[in-house]
Amino acid sequence: MSGGRRADKAPKKSRRKAREFAIQGLYQWKLAAGDANAILSQLREEKEYPKIDEEHLAAILHGVIAQEQELNELIAPFLDRPANDLSPVEHAILLLAAFEMLRHLDIPYRVVINEAVELAKTYGGTDGHKFVNGVLDKLAAQVRAVEVNAKLEPQRR
Repeated sequence: MSGGRRADKAPKKSRRKAREFAIQGLYQWKLAAGDANAILSQLREEKEYPKIDEEHLAAILHGVIAQEQELNELIAPFLDRPANDLSPVEHAILLLAAFEMLRHLDIPYRVVINEAVELAKTYGGTDGHKFVNGVLDKLAAQVRAVEVNAKLEPQRR
């Protein structure tokens, strides 16, 4: 056996790819509305769809759309302008990351931020990743304070 992968283990479905699909779906939703199921149905037609973590994609789309107001209120204090003035891509990335920080405590906050920054680098404006990083650092300090402080504690000793 080569490559270090066990023969009986199926390839892991990608959460990163699921986030990319979620950004596409949320972008579409921000511009044209629609519901999560219709957007998911369209996304299933994409060539790369079989490689994604479908469960995570569905959770993100349904969760962000259902909880948009709560998520916007959560990120609003850390924005330098109203959420509606953000680019639709950066807004979608912030909503996705806020949702994961709140509802997916199994994902470390640093992973949430890192993934969002990578999405912003790929799909956002020129310095959008810096803006996303700054907002999410502040959000993490609020909604994941115990986890953030636990990471800081070893540095204080």
